[in-house]
This record gives sequence, C-alpha cells and structure tokens, in this order.
Amino acid sequence: PVSGPGRRGTLQVAWGTYTFAANPTAADVIEFCRVPAGATVIGGFYQGADIDTGTEAFDMDIGWAANGTDVADPDGFGNFGVQDGDAVAQFRPVAGIFYPFVNIIQDSGFKTFAAETVITGTVVAAANAGGTGLVKVVVYYVVL
Repeated sequence: PVSGPGRRGTLQVAWGTYTFAANPTAADVIEFCRVPAGATVIGGFYQGADIDTGTEAFDMDIGWAANGTDVADPDGFGNFGVQDGDAVAQFRPVAGIFYPFVNIIQDSGFKTFAAETVITGTVVAAANAGGTGLVKVVVYYVVL
C-alpha cells in the first residue's frame, strides 16, 4: 500500500525489496513500491547484492508504470547498463549494486506524478552466472 501524503513539503520515503530466487528473464518487471498522487520524486537509489558473477550481463533499469495520467517510463530513474557488482574502493568498498537515481532527475529536474504510481524495475538482460539475491529501491519524495 502507498503511504498517506503526510505533512506537505516534508521529505518522505517509499521503498521496496525483491529477492531473485532464480535468474530473472529479460522483460521481467518488479513492482518495488508506490508513491502517492502529487508526489515529486527528488532522489533515490537502487541497491543490492552482486546478482551476476564471472562475465557479467545482468542489467535492470528503474522507472515507473503508467498511472492513467503519466505514461510509463521503465528507465526514468536509471538506465544503468550492465551491473557488474565490483567493489569501488573510493565509493563502495564491498561487492554489490549501488546506483543513485539519475536520468529524469539529472536531465530535467524532479518528477511529479499526477496519480498514485508504481515504481518498477525492468530486467533488460538476465545474469550470466548466479542471478540470485536481494535488490532494493528507495525513493525520496515530497508532496506539496
């Protein structure tokens, strides 16, 4: 369920997790969480386990589903490309996935939704090896 709008202008958070028990298939769509009508997404991130090992191929984008007013954009918050899960000592010293939201936020500013909206992950390419583990999405938004 989506949370209530709370106090206007107060930072709110929506989040969701999903465990891949088996290697996902291209075009799989994961529904992570919902934001209420009038929510303006000002940031967020996609984080999780190292889903792919060896020669990595796993690719999942983060966006939103159509809500009757706003059209769907499966990579509106991130077209991240192949997620290798390698550690980056200066940023993330452990293996895993961590991507801050970009795309529309970086290019056009924040995204306001006219109706309650499902935040989604769309698998672009299955993992080459492994393909299991927990991923999560955290969405920061305000309702003005």
